[in-house]
Amino acid sequence: MAVDVVIVAYNSRDTLRACVAPLLQLPWMSITVVDNASPDGSSEVVADLPVRIIRAPHNGGFAYGCNLGAAAGTAEFVMLLNPDASIEPESVQSLVAALRADPALGGVGPRTLGHGRKLHRTQRRFPRLRYTYAQALGLHRVTAFSGWAGEVIQDPAAYTRPGTPDWLSGSCVLMRRTALDEVGGLDEGFFLYSEETDLFRRLRDHGWRAGFDPRAVAFHQGYGSAPWEAVSPILAESRVRYARKHHGGLVALLEAIGVATDGVARATALMRRPERRRGHLAAARAALTAVQSPSRR
Repeated sequence: MAVDVVIVAYNSRDTLRACVAPLLQLPWMSITVVDNASPDGSSEVVADLPVRIIRAPHNGGFAYGCNLGAAAGTAEFVMLLNPDASIEPESVQSLVAALRADPALGGVGPRTLGHGRKLHRTQRRFPRLRYTYAQALGLHRVTAFSGWAGEVIQDPAAYTRPGTPDWLSGSCVLMRRTALDEVGGLDEGFFLYSEETDLFRRLRDHGWRAGFDPRAVAFHQGYGSAPWEAVSPILAESRVRYARKHHGGLVALLEAIGVATDGVARATALMRRPERRRGHLAAARAALTAVQSPSRR
């Protein structure tokens, strides 16, 4: 097998089969579905297909599921694919060609489209404090295309040509197994969010680069397996954990203050939407609490 596809499923019953089906056309791909203890029994909808199913004993998070799935295979490349995403065989071949053409690439991602073929901006810069505070103060809207105030590479032209961003949003990314093994896989201390940021940061520290190939196209619904209000505190905690891991305690503290400021500001603007408001306030609390918590790994 040239490619091991790892799909981590959690409450993904409605989308998982459509994710898996196109990939069955390529005989040199092995598909592993990791069911992260889904209450809805997600993996049951693909039980009749020629895929490997791993039923995790508990929901250890996205990184945990990815590592379980990757360890089950031995292929040259590992594709991490969200259960609400899909990619056609021709695009997989393009990503494989990109990695084989440039041995310095640790991973490569496709151009990703959502509903109505809307472009998902998946190319990112590594987090910086100025990005956090620019968002908290609303400056990222004023200077969106300058690159000064945001992690997301916004320029549409950047998605029409090959690129080398700092990191790639992980809804669909093809990784080189030797690179993954060299850095020890994904950090399972990140339950959700920032795990791919951390992965590409560690890859860069080992001399690997990220790549973007617009010849390959993936589709991502982005429906989410849980309401935003439930996962926003996890996002906040993960951002602070990333800051602590890579920049130390002082930067983690400043990151937490910035994330909390952003959460309070957004909550203030959403007085008429109580659920969203509670989500932002929970994120603010989680960021400040995370500063006091030791790293989980």
